[in-house]
Amino acid sequence: MNHSVWIYIFIMIVTTNLIRIIPLTLIRGKIKNPFIQSFLYYVPYVTLAVMTFPAILDATQSPVSGAAALCLGIVAAFAGLGLFPVSILCCAVVFVLEFFV
Repeated sequence: MNHSVWIYIFIMIVTTNLIRIIPLTLIRGKIKNPFIQSFLYYVPYVTLAVMTFPAILDATQSPVSGAAALCLGIVAAFAGLGLFPVSILCCAVVFVLEFFV
C-alpha cells in the first residue's frame, strides 16, 4: 500500500473541480423550470440544517437536553423571537436540564 499522497490530492482536486465546472459548462441560460428554481433556492438551507441538526443533539451531555432546547427554540422562533433571544433561551434550557438531570 505504498500509494503516493499526490495521487490522492490529484483525485480530490479533479473531483471537487468537476462538481463546480460541469454545471457552468452545461447550463448556459437562465433556468426557467420552477421546480428546479425552487430546489436550488432551498439547497443552502437544507445543507445548513443537515449539518446543524446532529450537532445540536451531540453538543450536550445528553441528547434529551439538546432535543428539548431544539423544540423550545423552534417554538420560540415561530412565536417571533429573534436569533439572539432564541439562542439565549436554548442555552438556558440546556443549562437547567444538564444541571438538574
